[in-house]
Amino acid sequence: MEQFLDRAAEISQTQVKKTRWAVGLHGLASVVFGVLLLAWPGISVFALTIVFGAYTFATGIVALGTSFSATKDERGYLIASGLLGIAVGIMVFVWPDISALALLYVIGAYAVGLGILAIVGSFRLPLDGRDSATMGVTGLVSIAFGIVIFAKPGAGALAVLGLIAAFALATGISELVVAIGGQKLVERKMKKKMSSPRSTPTKRTAQPSH
Repeated sequence: MEQFLDRAAEISQTQVKKTRWAVGLHGLASVVFGVLLLAWPGISVFALTIVFGAYTFATGIVALGTSFSATKDERGYLIASGLLGIAVGIMVFVWPDISALALLYVIGAYAVGLGILAIVGSFRLPLDGRDSATMGVTGLVSIAFGIVIFAKPGAGALAVLGLIAAFALATGISELVVAIGGQKLVERKMKKKMSSPRSTPTKRTAQPSH
């Protein structure tokens, strides 16, 4: 029985690690996307469309692939996040001549969807209180960014390139912090498990013969 419980704990910790990697890879991709936009201020609408499509599609594939081995609480979040990224990626790939304004609306809608999922994930994913709060705040920032985009679209995506880059960097760094916190959570659970005393069978004392 004890070996069965140990095995179940190891499987659960492995699943948490996979989810942590999915969140961390999405955060890393977001940081790379943001840095690329800052380093390429003269990017064209076509190039921005391809880069954004590749970013969302790749992160969607990672999340969806991880969902198959995730726990029940994590699976829904990863599936929804993966399908969102894949759908947005396919949308912009099949619409390469999208206008700057339309692309900005797509980015805004993606930000709102990502923000809603982050808030849900802050309650459903196995996170500590601080990391859960970080993910929740990240979701609120993402939704606020999307609302600003819809409220004041301006001339299109190129007109607010710096804002898009800042959004990608902020969410990416937050997700990396959450992913690192998830690793620490797994390590703490492992240490706690290893330090807990093993239950040993009690010896029966011999009763004096009468």
